[in-house]
Amino acid sequence: MTKGPRRPQMPQGMGGNMGMMMKQLQKMQEDMESARAALETETVEVSVGGGAITIVITGHQRVQSITLNPEVIDTSDPEWVTDLQDMLVAAVNSAIEQSQALAASRMEGIAGGLDNIPGLGGLLGG
Repeated sequence: MTKGPRRPQMPQGMGGNMGMMMKQLQKMQEDMESARAALETETVEVSVGGGAITIVITGHQRVQSITLNPEVIDTSDPEWVTDLQDMLVAAVNSAIEQSQALAASRMEGIAGGLDNIPGLGGLLGG
């Protein structure tokens, strides 16, 4: 006599914690979604070259503004265009790095909660 498909057995001790674990995972998912939404408007401001260039970037790595301060840029120097280009590259790269660090710190605080979910026992790298 053949039996129907066999259901996977839940590890000992996890059955009682499954509801709590699912609630915590749902809350974590909601928190992550809120953090992602907040990062759309949260900004980082980076300035290079003694204030020659200032960049404002969101937590989603979207540049909102680039401001040049003509009082700090020495246009009498024959290399001023090359210097300006180098500063722009440095400013954009720094802004992206700081924006990524901001996003990582916001998400890390939420993902750190994975260690507190009963039954996972550090399975997710915690």
